[in-house]
Amino acid sequence: MPLSEQEQRLLEEMERSLYQNDSDFVARVTRRQGRPTYTSITLGVLGALAGVAVVILGLVIRQPLIGVLGFVVMLAGVLFALRPGMRAPKSAKAPRASSPGGARGTSSGGSFMDRMNDRWDKRNDPS
Repeated sequence: MPLSEQEQRLLEEMERSLYQNDSDFVARVTRRQGRPTYTSITLGVLGALAGVAVVILGLVIRQPLIGVLGFVVMLAGVLFALRPGMRAPKSAKAPRASSPGGARGTSSGGSFMDRMNDRWDKRNDPS
C-alpha cells in the first residue's frame, strides 16, 4: 500500500530530524546494514556444497571425524554466504530538502517533537 503525499513528507521530515539530532545512532546503524555480495554468496554456496560432499564421504567410508569436518566446512560456507558485504560506510549527512513540499513547515523552529505536539494540540483544539 503506497504512502500518501502527506505521509511521505512526514516520513522525510522524520528522517531529516533523525539525521540532524542523532547522527551517532545513524552512523552505527548504517555501518551494520551491508548486504551479502554476489561473490560471498557464490563462494559460500560452493563451500557448503563441498561440506556436504565431505559429510557424504565420511558416511561412505565410515569415518565420523571426516563427517564432522565436513559439517564444519558446510557451516563455514553458509556463514560466509550470509555475512554482510564489506562496503565503505556512507557519510551520515542529512538529505537536503530539494522538493518544494519538503521544506514546508520546517521554518517554525523548535524540535521535531515540539512541532508534532503543536500539530496534535491544534488538531484536538475545538476552536
